Amino acid sequence: MEILVCVKQVPGTTEVEVDPVTGVLKRDGVASKMNPYDLYAVELGLRLAEATGGRLRALSMGPPQAKAVLLETAAMGAESGVLVSDRRLGGADVLATGYTLSQAVRTLGKVDLILCGKQTTDGDTAQVGAEMAEFLGLPHANNVQSVEPDGEGYVKVRIDLDSHISVQRLPLPCVLCIDSEVNTPRLPSYRRKKSLPPDCVKTISLDDFGDREPAHYGLTGSPTQVERIFPPEKNSEKEMLHGSGEDMAKELAAILRCRKLI
Repeated sequence: MEILVCVKQVPGTTEVEVDPVTGVLKRDGVASKMNPYDLYAVELGLRLAEATGGRLRALSMGPPQAKAVLLETAAMGAESGVLVSDRRLGGADVLATGYTLSQAVRTLGKVDLILCGKQTTDGDTAQVGAEMAEFLGLPHANNVQSVEPDGEGYVKVRIDLDSHISVQRLPLPCVLCIDSEVNTPRLPSYRRKKSLPPDCVKTISLDDFGDREPAHYGLTGSPTQVERIFPPEKNSEKEMLHGSGEDMAKELAAILRCRKLI
């Protein structure tokens, strides 16, 4: 089975500045890490590759330093990685990002299964995986908690729909966005990291895509624009209420009215 896992480098801290002009995060000089949900997708991909005699490759989009998460994925067991890096792709919203990744996937040849983390900790939209699948014309599922190939060109997936669990049989190829309930990710192997060949991660750009029209990518290709974005104000002020439930409810209602919140 040819498996592809999409990973993303995200800020390793919540103390991130925002560019006041473009409204995007300032990532330069900020400590980074692999998106936590992507770790579960990597682990699942490795287990499926081991069970089916297949291989796992990794794909990421970002600045040159995002190569670090692909090297981490390789140290965990992935065969190779591809980084999509091009200034013309910067500032993309979820739609442009999904389209960019779909174009990158088309350069990789045969892929049976694409795995993503269900969302990222910087954007939290949980939309990119689904939008990439739509651009590729593939079935997809989100909040996936287990995946079982049946050897007949299908996978049985268990999906958390909040109110109930849905079990579906999806044809391959498909895109699955993985929840944190699926497994416990392994740690990268230091020995494997030291033995990685120099060319285990390659970089591609817009020039490698089938669609090379710059207007379809980055800020220009993003139909949504950020009007204003700002870090939330920190406030450690608190007020404790005591007494019976009825008394505290009355006191809380009085406070909210006083502050003109209700």
